[in-house]
Amino acid sequence: MSDSATPRPDQDPFRPFRSRRGRVVATTLAVVSLVIFGGLAVFLPGSTPTDSTLIVVLGVAIAFACYRYATISAVPDRGGLVVRNLVTTRRLEWAQVLRVQFDDGAPWVTLELDDTEQVAVMAVQRADGPSSRDEAGRLAALVQALGEARA
Repeated sequence: MSDSATPRPDQDPFRPFRSRRGRVVATTLAVVSLVIFGGLAVFLPGSTPTDSTLIVVLGVAIAFACYRYATISAVPDRGGLVVRNLVTTRRLEWAQVLRVQFDDGAPWVTLELDDTEQVAVMAVQRADGPSSRDEAGRLAALVQALGEARA
């Protein structure tokens, strides 16, 4: 079997959309949060067990928020798109999506749906630089090829 017969992972149109920089920063902050707040809980002079527990709980809460941010994604398949943002996860059928928007200055891609609602796709973020435009284009191509809704 030749290498040209096997598609490379970066050519797969159904590979998940994920923020690169956001994932790295959020993961790093989660680890730093756990280390700093854990260290404070152990080494803070004069702290009571209650103080130490609350400090650890705060560190874990911050780390969880960072974890949630690091797991932001949009996973396409032939039937639709599962969009996992910071708080919500939503399944969209391709036919629901009218348009993919990634205006200059917008922090992430927005999908315009057939019911006039808009859904942010935080997995495609401008902070990722030039690759964010490519990813927005890939998402738009999927929408067009797999059943763009008709008004």
